[in-house]
Amino acid sequence: MEKSSILIVDDAAINREILADCFEGKYNTLQAENGKQALEILENTEVSAILLDLMMPVMGGIEMLEKLNSSGLVKRVPVLVITTATAADSEELLLEAYRLGAVDIIPKPFIANFLICRVENMIELFRHRRELEDMVAEQVKKLSAMHISMVQALAELIEFRDCESGEHVKRICGITNVLLHSVAELYPEYELHSGEIRKMVISAMLHDIGKISVPDSILGKPGRLTPAEFEIMKRHTVSGWEILEKVSDIIDEDIYAYCRDICRHHHERWDGKGYPDGLAGDEITIWSQVVSIADVYDALTSRRVYKSAFSHEKAVQMIKGGECGCFNPKILAAFEHSINEIRTITGN
Repeated sequence: MEKSSILIVDDAAINREILADCFEGKYNTLQAENGKQALEILENTEVSAILLDLMMPVMGGIEMLEKLNSSGLVKRVPVLVITTATAADSEELLLEAYRLGAVDIIPKPFIANFLICRVENMIELFRHRRELEDMVAEQVKKLSAMHISMVQALAELIEFRDCESGEHVKRICGITNVLLHSVAELYPEYELHSGEIRKMVISAMLHDIGKISVPDSILGKPGRLTPAEFEIMKRHTVSGWEILEKVSDIIDEDIYAYCRDICRHHHERWDGKGYPDGLAGDEITIWSQVVSIADVYDALTSRRVYKSAFSHEKAVQMIKGGECGCFNPKILAAFEHSINEIRTITGN
């Protein structure tokens, strides 16, 4: 088995050699005479521990610790300070080293066997911590996959009520993904980041889950809905919001928040004339605004029991002309910016 490496950082060659002799046969030892040289070594080499002097030319130990702290390396590799700075007037310096992530202060001169034990104990401790972190990360990954599966399962419930909704849900997710990335590119003020966009897209699957509460006679009606029937249909936004309230424990907390917001508000309008809450402008979250236009475009370009499919050109004309809602001008710009990608997703 290949030996692990220890990096020794000290401006005095004799000190480096003494430390290297302590670990001869157990570890490969790398040497640097200042912090700058040590950081260059760390760019291309993995080490199990760093033995660091504080008082060095070019770049001292504190400055190196600041950089290791900023990069996060001190959380993965133990840094042990080996120094003569133990006098009372050096207390502040040593405390700063601890604050920046050093795990131990070993005064010179040191007893070799004690030094070896302390270094090896820290290496073992950090190894166990990394293993635990990897285990937790794997469990979080599995849990996240389970949450997504639960969202997909809930979305598929709609398919039992509406044979068109399965493909509709897939297209909505695809369009939402493209539009959100377009908004992120064009309007950085919305602070849309890829990790959050992914959660929003997953959440879009459940935008119409409230339709499971709509009677078949209304959901599958081939003609225009009466005003009374439309009022019942409009209730699917609140019904979806209420249904999700009952499954909060089985969906990721962030995804759950996006799901409920999208369910309730994907039929709101920029001019405040939507439903159920009559929100206007940016009172409507950007993700619900995006799902709204995605939903309208797909509804227009898809065949439904109550209508034939419109062409892509006609659908775009209707959306821009305000025939099917009122949308944020920025969302409309993002829609036009990404229209070719949207057409690829929908086959229009």
